[in-house]
Amino acid sequence: METNKKFNLEKQEILSGSRILKNHKTKNRIEYFNENANENYLVKNNILDEETFKKKFLNYRNAWNGQPDKIIKEFKNKSLNDFYKLDDSFKPLCIDLELASICDLACPHCFREYLATPDKIMNIDFAKKLISDAINNNVPSIKFNWRGEPLLHPNLTNLIKYAKDNGVLETIINTNATNLTEKKGLEIINSGLDYMIYSFDGGKKETYEKLRPGRFKKNKFENVIQNIKKFSDLKKKLNVKFPYTKIQMVLMNNNRDEVESFFEIFDSIVDEVTITPYQERGGGLKDLNKSNLMILEKYLSENNLSKDTPYMIDGEGNLFISLGRKTCKQIFQRLMVTYDGKTGMCCNDWGAQYNLGYLNELGFKSENEEKKILKNVRDNKKGFELLKNIKMPPTYNKPSEKVLNLKEIWNSNELNKVRKTHLSNDLDKINICKGCNAQDTFIWKKIN
Repeated sequence: METNKKFNLEKQEILSGSRILKNHKTKNRIEYFNENANENYLVKNNILDEETFKKKFLNYRNAWNGQPDKIIKEFKNKSLNDFYKLDDSFKPLCIDLELASICDLACPHCFREYLATPDKIMNIDFAKKLISDAINNNVPSIKFNWRGEPLLHPNLTNLIKYAKDNGVLETIINTNATNLTEKKGLEIINSGLDYMIYSFDGGKKETYEKLRPGRFKKNKFENVIQNIKKFSDLKKKLNVKFPYTKIQMVLMNNNRDEVESFFEIFDSIVDEVTITPYQERGGGLKDLNKSNLMILEKYLSENNLSKDTPYMIDGEGNLFISLGRKTCKQIFQRLMVTYDGKTGMCCNDWGAQYNLGYLNELGFKSENEEKKILKNVRDNKKGFELLKNIKMPPTYNKPSEKVLNLKEIWNSNELNKVRKTHLSNDLDKINICKGCNAQDTFIWKKIN
């Protein structure tokens, strides 16, 4: 990416990254958890008292940005010789466990439609081992999905409950809600799940069903809305506050006019409604209308910038251009674990292409799983008809084939090499980071 050095940043309107373009909510998540602490699973089941829960949760959320900010400030542009001497408080704040790599949808804006992804679930004993490992390292948050749909794992709620019974502060899932039956909803509530994020793109039936087609059967707009509404009704009927629910829509050109209808549908049945920016993941989908495209092309030409210069458009139609990259915080916050035990540095390292190490020997014995998916596509098997554009995912890093634990990977040379590269402003030296378009890793300037 080219950066125009003539910009005077002090005189520009700058946006330092943006995951949320527009949202409706009554209270933010921290306020919600604090005000309803007495209703949290840990407090209701006498695992933690209310004040201890509040303190621990607030410390965890403050650390989410505080931990990376402190390290970035301390080590930015230094020799980094003391980087390996970080104290024991430096730990992962969240572990993302890919309980299911399989998904029942084939969304055109998802990596799964362009990189072969195994239709697998995580072994329950391995999952429990990872949860215990996280607990032993005082990891405050566990998310129970990554590339796939977590409700397709038959033991999802048992594993969430296992984590909560052992004191994990925050448990999270991101779901498409296609399988959110009333029975499953009751299991989720009883498991102690803290935070459930729905992914739902479109404010109208035609748009939604185009952006979220089913792999194995037709996915219907009205059915998923009913699933989400019934879950809201169930929470009210049982008079429970958790899980906190958020729904998010990825903003693209074909759903840009449906933002208000999206809010209208969901405002009364979830705790938070959010619009998030489109990230290019292989489909080349349009997120700019003709007017903004002309503004962008003119700006790039007048400022002698590359046509590949990253841009972003927010929920109000404001167009931003990137002035440069910045150190990614995720490498100081979380670890991602695939169903077979490979580890990725961030949620955009799709399927651990830059693999940091193995938590299970299956990770270095499962190389043929992606090839099986490609064969199913070639054979036109049911459920694979919409995956015709997939290819084998690239391998950017090949660690030693030995099984490690979470702490060993978190403090490994493999991950610290990535951190030091970021801190030295050499992001382009890491292939997965060079091609990343996560909005939080850019500095933005409004141009319209």
